[in-house]
Amino acid sequence: MMKHTPTSYSTMLYLNESSTVPMYRQLYDGLRVAILNGQLQSGTRLQSTRELAAELGVSRNTVLTAFEQLLAEGYLEGKTGSGTYVSTALPEDLLAVRVPKTKATPTARAGRSLSKFGVALAETDIERSTTAHLSATHLAGSRLVDEVRVFRAGVPALDAFPNKLWAQLTAKHWHNPPAALLSYSDAAGYQPLREAVADYLRTSRGVNCETEQIIITAGAQQALDLTARLLLNAGDAVWLENPGYLGARAAFLSAGARLIPVPIDEEGLSIAAGESLAPEARLAYVTPSHQYPTGVAMTLARRLALLDWANQSGAWVIEDDYDSEYRYSGRPLPALQGLDKEARVIYIGTFSKVLFPALRVGYMVAPPDLIAAFIAARGVLSRFTPSLEQAVIASFINEGHFARHIRRMRRLYAERQEALLKAAKRELNGLLEVAPHQTGMHLVGWLAAGMKDKNAAIAAAKNNVDVQPVAALSLGKYPQNGLILGYAGYSEGQLRAGAKRLAVALQSLWYESA
Repeated sequence: MMKHTPTSYSTMLYLNESSTVPMYRQLYDGLRVAILNGQLQSGTRLQSTRELAAELGVSRNTVLTAFEQLLAEGYLEGKTGSGTYVSTALPEDLLAVRVPKTKATPTARAGRSLSKFGVALAETDIERSTTAHLSATHLAGSRLVDEVRVFRAGVPALDAFPNKLWAQLTAKHWHNPPAALLSYSDAAGYQPLREAVADYLRTSRGVNCETEQIIITAGAQQALDLTARLLLNAGDAVWLENPGYLGARAAFLSAGARLIPVPIDEEGLSIAAGESLAPEARLAYVTPSHQYPTGVAMTLARRLALLDWANQSGAWVIEDDYDSEYRYSGRPLPALQGLDKEARVIYIGTFSKVLFPALRVGYMVAPPDLIAAFIAARGVLSRFTPSLEQAVIASFINEGHFARHIRRMRRLYAERQEALLKAAKRELNGLLEVAPHQTGMHLVGWLAAGMKDKNAAIAAAKNNVDVQPVAALSLGKYPQNGLILGYAGYSEGQLRAGAKRLAVALQSLWYESA
């Protein structure tokens, strides 16, 4: 419900009762902006707090609190027996440094250029959302609006997240929190969360680990960055799934690694190809339970062959287990790390896909002889992950909510995958071949002959659909033209509407080439 004043303040003050911003803060912000932009000029006498409270329909304490803050900061000044006035000397006039405006130039000045690793990082957009990486020229005339852009991969069902329960757990921890929760924390993470993660991984993912091996990170990306910094020297070769996750590519480039694109076949990463291309590689990055983006699960024979190569060559293996919880037939595949007898595997997981991306909390399982080094590096780079969020996650797991949430999402995602398949069959037949998959949160659709996936993504973006070309995740030319279709975060209605818009986009490509 929106409220505004009926008299002199009606054009400048708007208070929203449904906003999460406190009313006094909304009033403070509105008055401050009105003062700074000249609507309330220096020397203007303000209404009394009682009168303003009555006009706005708020308590007098709300107005008093806002006024007190503005008085303390110098925007208002009180005159005994006369009232409250806009200050004649505003704080911005006294404190702000006037900086002459200059035009930004696209080229860097001499001595200000990026390092070669900086250039590589800047050119590797780990998001690769269609609207993020396509040029303005490509999107000229598009009908982009601020709404859900269907098919973006990696987006969980935020509409089905138990927000009320999460808020209750958060409030519980904020109520009289122990000093340890508000102070500097252990770089390895909040101990109860480390214990909960270790228990979960042992029972649900078949990971061999103790609590001491769990290190809480700011998402999986930080775990990748930590591993790259600690284990790679400039020039070291790294096996990288091709096509594969861009975030891993960026992390290894930042360490100066030499990327070795290793092809994926129906059994997963080709170990024979990797050994042929770079047998001396220092590290291999894999997503064995659900390869990103193709969805292939690495076979047992390939897993054993990968571990054997790592043991023989003294290499490391990063297992990124990003969404394996969501398997729709049978039990989730056990982790590769559970087969590792020589402690060569660094296991990485995240809460972004199973809870929500903004949480930015992930974890890694460090080999015993690397624990101390990883914890020290974690402390140097960003000290620790915020403790409150860790405490809430620990409660969410320990009270059984996490397991129930995964079960609910598993059913929901299976339904949404089926909805996408039906919509694709109805709207995209002959344009995009989309097959079902028993794991994950996205599908890959293969384009009809003659269509280029980059052109398809551009056309889709103009129709407010966010698809990612498979080729964008490949090092070098990729032989097939495909699009990544995320479905987990979208309702059946949104998926149907998205399929219709995508069909229009793909049909336009045919008409243009005809």
